[in-house]
Amino acid sequence: MARKLLLAAAIMSLGMLMIPLGDSAGKLLTGLGADPLFITWARFTGGMMLIAPFVLRRRAILLLKDWRIWFRASLQALTVITILTALGTEPIANVYGAFFLGPLVSYLLSITLLREEGNRLRLVLLLIGLAGVFLVVKPGFGMSSGLAWALLSGLLYGAFLTASRWVQPLGKPMDLLLTQLMVSAILMAPLGVSAAPDAMPWGLLAWSSAASLLGNLLLIFAYARAGASFLAPFIYIQLLGAMLYGVLFFETWPDGLALTGLAVIFISGFATLFLRTNRRVA
Repeated sequence: MARKLLLAAAIMSLGMLMIPLGDSAGKLLTGLGADPLFITWARFTGGMMLIAPFVLRRRAILLLKDWRIWFRASLQALTVITILTALGTEPIANVYGAFFLGPLVSYLLSITLLREEGNRLRLVLLLIGLAGVFLVVKPGFGMSSGLAWALLSGLLYGAFLTASRWVQPLGKPMDLLLTQLMVSAILMAPLGVSAAPDAMPWGLLAWSSAASLLGNLLLIFAYARAGASFLAPFIYIQLLGAMLYGVLFFETWPDGLALTGLAVIFISGFATLFLRTNRRVA
């Protein structure tokens, strides 16, 4: 059992490193003048084309009849548009720090809308993480428009996470992933095609789509080996990836206050895992 959990943790961690890697390509694309609307559409279309030959089947297509599938996909599309807009002007680590408002939003929505059971300790840790978000975005005296977009992206991401729990009983994970990519590509097509650049940066587009898709696939494989409660803290590995890629690709490093905030978010996120482990040992 311990070996199975360690494997799941390793797979999940690798997947969480892939997601900011895909966003790094998105940031490079915005730096070249590409419109976030085009990048979002191209990412979903590329991911759909990569996965469809392996998982396209009738039961996945039938899911498209359910409006909840379209609602969830629209939330994801808006999440990607807003985070790419934020990345156009802000360091990737700072954007991800603001983006991690999402877990708190998801927790509150899951309790109020899905009637899931709450946990006081987890709420306290999420609120501590929120304090870390405030250190990153500096509301009122140092907050930029880019970080405002990142906060909006975090709100939308929290809603997307809750919607993902909502639609989980509708189909198998791979079918839901395919419909998520397919519907997002369809919804974004009119805006994405109209915003297409004259010169297509195919390499960066492939990088963005493949890394994002791989991150989501690894997440599915991890969840097949361990429960969501065990794996949830590993989502914060994205913060480490964002800082690493910020240094490697953009030569940027968070300032002291933002770095403190990122550390608070990361530690509070992983505290739930260590507290759960200690409880089992006791």
